[in-house]
Amino acid sequence: MRFGLFIPQGWRFDLVGIEDVRQWPLMRDLARRADAGPWESVWVYDHFHTTPVPSEEATHEAWSLMAALAASTDRVRLGQMCTCMAYRPPMYLAKAAATIDHVSGGRLEMGIGAGWYEHEWRAYGYGFPRAGERLAMLREGVQIMRQAWREGVATFSGEHYQVDGAICRPLPLQEGGVPLWIAGGGEKVTLRIAAQYADYTNFDGTPEGFAHKSAILAEHCREVGTDVERITRSSNYNVAIGRDEAEVQDRLDQLADRLRSAGVPEDKVERELGAIRGMPACGTPEQIVENLSALRDLGMTYAILYFPEAAYDTSGMELFEQEVIPALQD
Repeated sequence: MRFGLFIPQGWRFDLVGIEDVRQWPLMRDLARRADAGPWESVWVYDHFHTTPVPSEEATHEAWSLMAALAASTDRVRLGQMCTCMAYRPPMYLAKAAATIDHVSGGRLEMGIGAGWYEHEWRAYGYGFPRAGERLAMLREGVQIMRQAWREGVATFSGEHYQVDGAICRPLPLQEGGVPLWIAGGGEKVTLRIAAQYADYTNFDGTPEGFAHKSAILAEHCREVGTDVERITRSSNYNVAIGRDEAEVQDRLDQLADRLRSAGVPEDKVERELGAIRGMPACGTPEQIVENLSALRDLGMTYAILYFPEAAYDTSGMELFEQEVIPALQD
């Protein structure tokens, strides 16, 4: 199994209480720590406003961080989970990604999806098209990026995007272009787009959900003539790890206290905790190894981990590095 690490960037209220001037150095140092450790990749979210509620807490922009992390690390791969297709024109995004691939020495990943956070869409002036339109934009944008990276020029006339002889030079360092992660588990459209174009997928990480989405993906692959084994299936996991149940609960309590201190309503606090409790990466190292081993048997071979407390305390990350990763790493 391969492991990626989310870097706190504020989106999930994970930089609360840290002065603005200290936030980038902290993110950089965590990425460098991962660069020197057992992690294959580091990741950020592509969002502008905090979740589960918008606030004036800092949220650092994903692609600016991609460039900065590319220049600040040497080994780890760099990804976004996931870039919203509609936030940037696809040809511009292809060009920016190609440049960052050079800055990083060929370490960039392209996580891409249709987007969902209506509040920030409207706040930033993007409107909020219906789901079918957002997915159509995703399909068209992926085709433009692939053409640009493979041929160095793109011409495309679609319903949502049109480019005419748009040049992308230099090409990405990675042969064939930046690897595409099609994120999301929409069964009729998103997984079909993944079957056609994805190098990686990222969807539901529970055993039942993962098995179901995998079966849908495999069916789409059969229909479009893609070998499903060519696509690496990944999932994201929120981590609360401790040597015993009391330590796990203490981590959850600290998260709840931080969210409350930032003004997050109680029902939203409980929802955030519910996305951790009882999930595969919540428990002792032994429990987490057992949970992830079962998921590996289902075909989940790339886990991307989020430690809510990482900006304040790396002891949970260290425990995961010492006792979980060695038990599962390829």
